[in-house]
Parts: sequence; structure tokens; C-alpha cells
Amino acid sequence: MEELLRINRRNFLKTGGIAAAATALNLTSMGSFAAGDVVKLTILHTNDVHSRIEPFPMDGSRNQGLGGAARRAALLKQIRGAERNVLLFDAGDIFQGTPYFNKYGGELEMKLMTAMKYDAATLGNHDFDNGLEGFYKQLPHADFPIICSNYDFKDTIMHASTKPYQIFNKAGLKIGVFGIGIELHGLVADANYGNTQYADPIVTANKFATSLKHDHRCDLVICLSHLGYKYEHNKVSDRVLAKNTCNIDLIIGGHTHTFMDKPEDIVNLTGGITTINQVGFAGINLGRIDYYFERYKGKRIQTASPYLISDALEV
Repeated sequence: MEELLRINRRNFLKTGGIAAAATALNLTSMGSFAAGDVVKLTILHTNDVHSRIEPFPMDGSRNQGLGGAARRAALLKQIRGAERNVLLFDAGDIFQGTPYFNKYGGELEMKLMTAMKYDAATLGNHDFDNGLEGFYKQLPHADFPIICSNYDFKDTIMHASTKPYQIFNKAGLKIGVFGIGIELHGLVADANYGNTQYADPIVTANKFATSLKHDHRCDLVICLSHLGYKYEHNKVSDRVLAKNTCNIDLIIGGHTHTFMDKPEDIVNLTGGITTINQVGFAGINLGRIDYYFERYKGKRIQTASPYLISDALEV
């Protein structure tokens, strides 16, 4: 945690400079940026916020004073004011963890995410804690898609409520996004997910990543995953998913509440690189990865630093 950046108005943009991007792309002139030959795309993300609306109380605990939806909203406003091409995602477990969920059932969480202009989210296991009906009830408050590719809801109330993937367009770039959820059996009460059918995460991920990359010709393919970062046993994790798939550029993870101070690059099935990132839980951090694309040549690089959301953030 000490290595994470504390952000205020003077230093919150210390994530990968244009000069570094120019060097990495072997550009001979900064004019390439001015001419629009290089496009910067900023990916922001959260995971496992768990209904944490207010900062942790000042009670001497490890996370005292950290997080808070108002601070995150202020930081998002600053970033969007400085960057042209921004996408904001959540990797699941939006619900459960504070009295706000017990009282309002997720309505406040969805309304706040809508106000913060989330572009998409996927489902975590705790998003089933009030059953399919409980999640479905809150969807009118969510002005963003719920993307999930390996849960089949066709025989449930959720049959028309999610998307297997979505393509976002930013400055001529196509960003394809799909979602992979964890096995619910044994983790969630059977009655809470009903007739939801679970599909193999690796098979499903390969299917959608390949389609997005080749059929839809996406410049970047992102998986919103609630599988978890890694395990000591053979359970499928983000690291396992990355190694056994291809065409995924970025996995935005959740479930294991893993605080990563920087993303991890994994060699995938075809020898390419799949990047994994996850930023803890409870809205303590906001993840950020900047991609720089060189038009017409298909080259890109990425830089990243997370934001620690604390009382050091000036709003």
C-alpha cells in the first residue's frame, strides 16, 4: 500500500508521459502527437467496491480514512477534464458489505456509478446476494451495460438484461469488451442464481476475444473478469486465463481483492502479451492504464499507476 500514489491536484497526472511514449514508439518528433498520429486511451477501473459509499472510518484500522464515492467522483472529473479518451469499468462485486446495501438493496450503488459515468461493469458473486430478482430490480438505476459472457440467463428474469460484449469507439479506435464470471455453484446459494447456466471461462474467453479481434477488428480487447488473480490450486484465475487464451490485451480483474501496484504482463497462448490488473477492494484505489496507439502502424504501448483515494486528495 505504501508504494501506491497519493494523488492531489498538483500530481495526479503522473502516469506515463508523452515523451516516454514517443521514445517507446520510436517516434522521431513530438509532432506525431500534435498531428494526431498517436492516440492516447485512458482505461480507469474499480473492482469489489462492496457498497463502500463513505470512506473507512477513522478507527485505527488499516484502511482508515481511505476510499469514498465522493472522492472517486471528484478524481474522475479531474481525469476526464485532462484526457480526451477515457473509459471507466468495474469488475464486479458492486454489492454487499455496508448497511447501505442492507437498506437500499443496491439502488444507491447503481445511481452513483451512473453519476460517475461508468461505461460498463460485470457481475461478481456478491451481486447475486439478493437473488436474480434483487439485481434485476436495480437495473433501471444503471445507465451502463452489464457485460457477462459466460453466464446464460435465458431461463431467468435476467434473460434480456446483460450483454455478452460491447464495442466502444474512441477517436477512431475500437475497444471490444467482454465479461467472465466465477463459478457460482458452491459459492452462491442455488436459489440466488436459479437457472443460470455457467460456461467454461477459458473456452468462452477465447471465443469472444477472437471474434472481437478478428471479426470486429478491435484495436484493443478487454476482459472484465471476476475470476480472481491467482490461486494455489488449479482453479481458473486471471493468470490461468491469460496463459490459456489469445487475443486478450487486458484483463481487469476482481474477486480476490488483490492490490497490484503495477499491472502484470503474461505470455499468452500464442506468445503475445496479456496484461492483468486489479486494484484491491472497497474503492480504496482507482486503477489506471494509459495506452498509446500509433495510427496506421498498429503499434501501442501501455503505462500504468494506480490512484490511492485518501484524504490527501484535494477536491
